[in-house]
Amino acid sequence: MFGRVLVANRGEIAIRILRTLREMGIASVAVYSDADRDAPFVHHADEAYHLGPAAAAESYLHVERILEVALRSGAGAVHPGYGFLAENAGFARACAEAGVVFIGPPPDAIEAMGSKVAARALMAAAEVPIVPGVTEPVGTAEEAAGVAEEIGFPVAVKAAAGGGGKGFRVAESADRLEDAFEGARREAEKFFADGVVYLERYLPQPRHVEVQVLADAHGHCVWLGERDCSVQRRHQKLVEETPSPAVSDELRQRMGETSVRAARAVGYRSAGTLEYLVAGEEFFFLEMNTRIQVEHTVTEAVTGLDLVREQVRIAAGEALSVHQEDVAPRGHAFEVRINAEDAERRFLPSPAAITAYSEPAGPGVRVDSGVRAGSVIPEVYDPMIAKLIVWDVDRDAARRRMIRALDEYVIEGPTTLIPFHRWLFEQQEFADGGACHAELARMETEDTALPARDARPAPLPHPASGAHEPLASREFVAEVDGRRFEVVLRFPEGRLGGGAAAPARRRKKQRAGSAPRAATAKEAVSTPMQGKVLRVEVEVGQEVAEGDVICIVEAMKMENEVTAHRPGVVRELNVAEGDGVEPDQVIAIVD
Repeated sequence: MFGRVLVANRGEIAIRILRTLREMGIASVAVYSDADRDAPFVHHADEAYHLGPAAAAESYLHVERILEVALRSGAGAVHPGYGFLAENAGFARACAEAGVVFIGPPPDAIEAMGSKVAARALMAAAEVPIVPGVTEPVGTAEEAAGVAEEIGFPVAVKAAAGGGGKGFRVAESADRLEDAFEGARREAEKFFADGVVYLERYLPQPRHVEVQVLADAHGHCVWLGERDCSVQRRHQKLVEETPSPAVSDELRQRMGETSVRAARAVGYRSAGTLEYLVAGEEFFFLEMNTRIQVEHTVTEAVTGLDLVREQVRIAAGEALSVHQEDVAPRGHAFEVRINAEDAERRFLPSPAAITAYSEPAGPGVRVDSGVRAGSVIPEVYDPMIAKLIVWDVDRDAARRRMIRALDEYVIEGPTTLIPFHRWLFEQQEFADGGACHAELARMETEDTALPARDARPAPLPHPASGAHEPLASREFVAEVDGRRFEVVLRFPEGRLGGGAAAPARRRKKQRAGSAPRAATAKEAVSTPMQGKVLRVEVEVGQEVAEGDVICIVEAMKMENEVTAHRPGVVRELNVAEGDGVEPDQVIAIVD
């Protein structure tokens, strides 16, 4: 077994791995960027080393620096967590060349499953069902049009090296295909340094179900049940649960056996996940994640296994601690991702400092977090603050437990998805096992007020102008005839006078030279978030329709389209590619 392991990651997954290493009696090494100099995960490790600036390319993606720290600290192995270098075959090979064990699958397996195109061909050869489409890259929009005619619309344009919803576009019809093709290719190049894309038939509203596998170097491979990840926005998961309410026992068995066959086909070793699209009793291979996943926690909750411990044991050459007949999942588990996002404003990123923080607890409740009061959610990384996991004897009991835990969770500073999850778990469709596809699609395209967490009257409606004015709140405690009442007042921010009664949160100042939205409310197009302009899609003098894209702003690793709110002509354009923008900054005038 290893004497010391370096964790090449940050935040909650770093802490999660560090805890298991401590339980195993293995010394731990953390690495951190400038942005994470005082982050909680740094203090959980036995040793910590500075990598470089906040930008991931100069810190968490810098292979040479990470391996230099591994050798300097005497670490015999590196655990990559998820994201960053977790599915980088080049990093896995570099570890081997440096004499450091990579806690994950062999580089060849990562490479084989890292390309969606190659993986589809490999799975088809292994008799794993795949979605109708191509197993070769598509090079041009014209070629894509020919493929789409063959397989039929709607089609999905997907990055060959993609994942996490990046490099994914859907074309409902031929006139939308070129935009989808170029958008997917651009995003693929940006996030994966690989602009290769392919096409497959898009299945509207399928269930997204995945199967966890473990495989060792001794020929043993087991499957640990399935997870349902159908509640998503922008093709990124928000809620995961096991078992899936949409999977029968017979289908579950077929998917599990197929997953083991798929893992063996690529010579897999370590923890991995086969993802499928499920329609009725049919399932189709989507991709394989060659790493530990964000949602591994729900599988741990129902099986009692520590998947990170299994990864470490496998990497050290030991056999799996379980056989297939030992796997007996019990009960039901949910995980929700507590992201710094505003569901009422189309899930816009909300980076900020956390001013108050308190986690829920009690029976069947687990929180994997990487923050504390005073932590700052930086713009340069993923917006996830924490994961809230609950377990209970059946789905409805677990659902009710999740509602209770969400009510206990306190995070002040950034806007989070806690109100959204509270609302979702109360929806009858969700309670009945549905994924609320229609509701989520609507929330991605329009501002949506959610009920207050305390079940008192909902927040005030948006102003008639259509602009979303943030709500402030104040809490009071009163006693009437000896009974204690908690009163919450909500009002549009900025409508209360100054002094001690003024709300603590203030809007950021406009950049020099930009006018407040109210000054030109009819003509102004403003950015709803802080970020960086990736592309400007219009020119001064150009005629635009309502909904046309003015520019694309990147915020917290997500692309956000800023669109025209009315038809007209672009009279002013105040941003260029590469510019930083602030919330409510006027970027164009359309009249």
